[in-house]
Amino acid sequence: MKYQPITCVWEVTMGCNMRCGHCGSSCAEPLADELTTEEALNLCDQIAELGLKWITLSGGEPLTRKDVPMLVERLASSGVAVNMITNGWLLDQEKAQKLKESGISTVAISIDGTPQIHDKIRREGAFEHAKTAFLTMKRLGIYTGAVTTITKQNIHILKELKEELIGMGVKSWQVQLGLPMGNLKERPDWVLEPEQIREIIDFAYDVAREGRIAIYLADCIGYYTKKEMEIKKIAYQTNLIAPWDGCNAGTRGFGILQNGDILGCTSIRDQEFIEGNIRQRTLREIWEDENNFLWRREMTKEKLSGACRNCTYGSKCLGGCPNTRLTMNGDIYSENQYCAYHLSLKQMEDKYAVCEDRDALFKLADALMRQGEYQEAAFALGQVLRLDPENADALKAKGYCEFMCGNYARCLEANEKVLEENAEDSYALGGYAMALYRTGEKEEALKKMRRAVELTGGRDRNLVHDLRFMLANNGK
Repeated sequence: MKYQPITCVWEVTMGCNMRCGHCGSSCAEPLADELTTEEALNLCDQIAELGLKWITLSGGEPLTRKDVPMLVERLASSGVAVNMITNGWLLDQEKAQKLKESGISTVAISIDGTPQIHDKIRREGAFEHAKTAFLTMKRLGIYTGAVTTITKQNIHILKELKEELIGMGVKSWQVQLGLPMGNLKERPDWVLEPEQIREIIDFAYDVAREGRIAIYLADCIGYYTKKEMEIKKIAYQTNLIAPWDGCNAGTRGFGILQNGDILGCTSIRDQEFIEGNIRQRTLREIWEDENNFLWRREMTKEKLSGACRNCTYGSKCLGGCPNTRLTMNGDIYSENQYCAYHLSLKQMEDKYAVCEDRDALFKLADALMRQGEYQEAAFALGQVLRLDPENADALKAKGYCEFMCGNYARCLEANEKVLEENAEDSYALGGYAMALYRTGEKEEALKKMRRAVELTGGRDRNLVHDLRFMLANNGK
């Protein structure tokens, strides 16, 4: 499969004029192996040649590199939209004017709280410098957004911060989860609890609906709750973000470190995730190497663990942000405990685990299935089966729900139990066949589906439809 990148994040320097308590890269002084201006300009040409649509320059503090306007101009003149993330301290009138003349598209300024909170996290005077930078950008007509990293230090003042940003004329606001890496790893008491993700989503939902400032959630906050999807829908409609379709590391995007190392994402920066360096190979060679980015390009739902492995959205979102799982659990394939939908599933499981009324549970599961709520129906049916393990109707219904959630192994298991008791149960045999088909056992699936159709004399339209589907997709 050929992958076409559309974006990347480039940490142009590790040098920074602040020592932020939550800095994931632990930035301080620029490192000795930083790309030279000549190397960086050559990389700009390679980025354009590879066909990227936009790029984000970050750091460190990118404006500590004096050649940043040159890099912006080189990229912009080649048709690549250039965004920048800065702390705003160095963004005076002169530098802002240079960025504008260079063709900058968007400047995002990091701001993590009201004056006292922001300065505590970053540096005394940081809030006023950020405020001045926002106002300068506004005067020059440069589109400017705010980026807030949320920890226990600032989650309680988000409403006050919203008013500060609106007062500065900020148009858009990205909120992201502070992850335990870099400096924040040394401050575990700052890291949010999984349950607090809902508080962020509820807040962002209210802000989005209010419409006074456009807000959107970074990729580390989600996934697939009604409120979260509404926030992203509103942000998409206002052209803030593209539709979210899972982590784009190594598939639609990549990261560049200050020394030219290429990786799937600048947040996932351990040595094992570095795919090459532009001092040894061209950017295109690294991107198109079929042995690179395999941790992401070959990631499947089946490789995930815990709730993510059995989630109805698992094949689509693949557990959400891999770096959340890596930093929180030490494994990119672990379940995402900071997923809002995961929290909802846990609540569902706990809710049904205490119910002892088998008939009421079955009725509820039937209603949920009719509404397309297969994940929740599976929990209700799971409790029915804990109360009555041999209930064939519950096993068949659970098999169907697991199939609809993409959990084919569980579907096979449920239907197999029915078939052990009654090998001629056409419904269970058909469900078993469809799950086999989805797992790649196509010939065996066809054999069993034909048998299921025979058992009904061809009168079950659903089974006939499923058989025709299998035949058509096998060229028969």
